[in-house]
Amino acid sequence: QVQLVESGGGLVQPGGSLRLSCAASSGFTFSGYVMRWYRQAPGKERELVATITSGGSSTNYAASVKGRFTISRDNAKNAVYLQMNSLKPEDTAVYYCYANRGFQTYWGQGTQVTVSS
Repeated sequence: QVQLVESGGGLVQPGGSLRLSCAASSGFTFSGYVMRWYRQAPGKERELVATITSGGSSTNYAASVKGRFTISRDNAKNAVYLQMNSLKPEDTAVYYCYANRGFQTYWGQGTQVTVSS
């Protein structure tokens, strides 16, 4: 069974940084999957934050995070990362890792990020 496990969330002051990690279970052809980070704030719909292609050559970002967040992956470690800089209170949300290949999709359980002074 495929599992995606996020880590790295926490409480940070505005302007600070966090690095989220998402580790995929073994036996999962991680390098064949497009990986995404989503987030969901209280009372709001889940939104797409960042996407990285299977080989890592192309990335895309939501306008709200472009220039502040960076998605990357290490296919040898079955892991995807989200480096978040210049964090703002509006970045507060549960962040989810997502894997997709064709009709196959998997979600992580989420990690809480809170940006507050």
